Parts: sequence; structure tokens; C-alpha cells
Amino acid sequence: MKFICDTERCIDCNGCATACKNENEVPWGMHRRRVVTVNDGVPGEAAISVACMHCTDAPCMAVCPVDCFYHTADGIVLHSKDLCIGCGYCYYACPFGAPQFPNPGAFNHRGKMDKCTFCSGGPEPDNSEAEFLKYGRNRIAEGKLPVCAEQCGTKALLGGDASIIADIYRQRVETRGYGPELWGWDIAYETRRNNGKVENKGDGPRRNQVPNDFQNNPRKFPT
Repeated sequence: MKFICDTERCIDCNGCATACKNENEVPWGMHRRRVVTVNDGVPGEAAISVACMHCTDAPCMAVCPVDCFYHTADGIVLHSKDLCIGCGYCYYACPFGAPQFPNPGAFNHRGKMDKCTFCSGGPEPDNSEAEFLKYGRNRIAEGKLPVCAEQCGTKALLGGDASIIADIYRQRVETRGYGPELWGWDIAYETRRNNGKVENKGDGPRRNQVPNDFQNNPRKFPT
């Protein structure tokens, strides 16, 4: 189970972060999910929703001295707050800033670490009161996906089986263009220019693409 955030679709509405806090009753001052803006206010600006990415080779798991982190059968990275000693090693190891202290102050007063659970609860019995109080709602046990991904209005944030969401993203990339630049905004969203279809998918040449055209072309902005 993985997350993918499509920066070409994210509109920085922060709906995912709000839904996460409401669903899991995350304490004030903590954010299991947040939206980060890159190149704010300049051509090329983009937003991306960030949380625990549930890494296959998780650095938080590697550095934890008490082994409180573990993988579920679905590949979700969870941790036991009963084992956590609040040392903060995971806080520094995670490249996404997912583990967080619940309280400010000195390290020995900051409490047990908290992080995104992929709406999958924790080691307590599924959907029990103890599980909800410590880790939030267990939507996975209910047969649902994480609330942040389910409520995303533009479907920028995808969460679920890694192979399925990777295939969805691959199809989007094929529709927009090809290669790392993804320069096919007009193909994806201005169907009047290509009669609503994409020609020559894959690595072949595109007869309906505009050379050197991409979404945030500086020439399209007033100077």
C-alpha cells in the first residue's frame, strides 16, 4: 500500500490535511499530512501533499532503538506507542518529516511519537476504543482507503495498492506527454486541440504535441 501525489493536479486546497485531522482526531498542533508549496509565487509553482510514504525500506524502522516500527502484511509502516520511548531518532531519519512529537519542550517531555498510519490504526485490536485513542480510525479494517485520498477533489492524492495506483499515474503521464518533463498539459486538458484523443502513446513521436510546451510556461505569464 502506497501514496502517490500528482503535482500536476494538486491545487493546494489542504482538504487532505483537514480530512486527516477530523477523521483521526489528531491533536492541535500536529499534522500527519500537510501540503508543501514548491517555487511559491513564481512560474513553475507546484503543490504536493506529504505524509508518511510507508517506505519499503523505512529509515525510521532502521534507526529505532526499541524496534517499535513494523510493517503490516499490506506493507503499511506502523509503530507501537507502548514501546516508543520518544527518543526522536525517527524524527531525524525520515526524509518526509512524518514522525512528530505531540508536545513541545525538551526531548524527555515531548511524549510518544505520532505519524500517519495510512488510516490503518495500530497494534491494538481493530476498531477498538484503545486503538482509536492512540492511533485514530482504522479504515483499512473497514475495507476503506485512507480518508485523505478518498476526499481529494482533483484525485491528485492516490492511496492504495502500489501496482494499481502506479498504473493510474502511468496512464496520466502517457496522456499528458512522455519523458520526465511531462510537457503535455494541452493534450491532457485542452482536448479541442487534439480532438479528444492521444496519438502514438509510449515513446513514439506525437503529431499532436506542441514542441517546448509545458504547463507553467513562463511566456504565458504577464511580465
